[in-house]
Amino acid sequence: MKLLINEDPILLLPSLAMKVGLNAAIFLQQLHYRLNISKNIRDGHKWVFNTYDDWMEEFPFWSLNTIKRITYDLEQKGYLISTSKHNKMKIDNTKWYRIDYERLPFSYTPNEILVDPKVDTPPPQHETTVNSHLDAVQTHTGTKAYPTMGRPITKELKNKKNKTIVEKNLYVAHSVIQYLNDKTGKHFKAESAATRKFINGRIKEGYTQEDFIRVIDLKAKQWLNHREFNAFLRPSTLFNATNFENYINELGVAKKPDIEIYIPPVLDFSSGER
Repeated sequence: MKLLINEDPILLLPSLAMKVGLNAAIFLQQLHYRLNISKNIRDGHKWVFNTYDDWMEEFPFWSLNTIKRITYDLEQKGYLISTSKHNKMKIDNTKWYRIDYERLPFSYTPNEILVDPKVDTPPPQHETTVNSHLDAVQTHTGTKAYPTMGRPITKELKNKKNKTIVEKNLYVAHSVIQYLNDKTGKHFKAESAATRKFINGRIKEGYTQEDFIRVIDLKAKQWLNHREFNAFLRPSTLFNATNFENYINELGVAKKPDIEIYIPPVLDFSSGER
């Protein structure tokens, strides 16, 4: 299989890579692209809202630790600004990212062009020079303008509709896990990839946030004060496909008398411990 120019290529300025390092330059170029199309505007700036899992989809050739190291180094150098203050829920630690264009080696703008301020000799009017790698255009102002990348480094992973769905599902996951923790006194994390997989799977099947709450209420009432079953008050048990359907059907049974009747759990261990 050929691996040369059969996919969207990685496009970045060698001069940027020389200044900040290759990995940092790749990350900044992709973030620059995302900022150009972002609709998330806070404090007068465009932001990109991404989890580490999202970044790993963007950069499948990097490990999680590599991505964390790149973003940390860029933050320390002042090129990358991140915050979680724009999240709707305080427990949501997912970061929002933007570039501090004023700190970059070149004077970047987040919209159309990258300007190299070192070029100060204007050519004759209408004269253009083409660089085979950068397609740079020498303008009548004496600056060298570089068009922004037309496509991301990787294929577009989410269209606007899918991005909305992802953000909505993330909000549901945080709400559900917060409710579960409040109800049981435990400390599960909504950011867990396994937990999000269980919750997103049930949402795709048509279940609502209210369904999750009802199941948590039901099982907490039955298991919370029983030591041998308390441990099963966890996402991998409650939101497992087979278990969740059983619990929903259990909720559909006619209302029981006021006398509490203990019902042992019906568990599916096929997926193993989470």
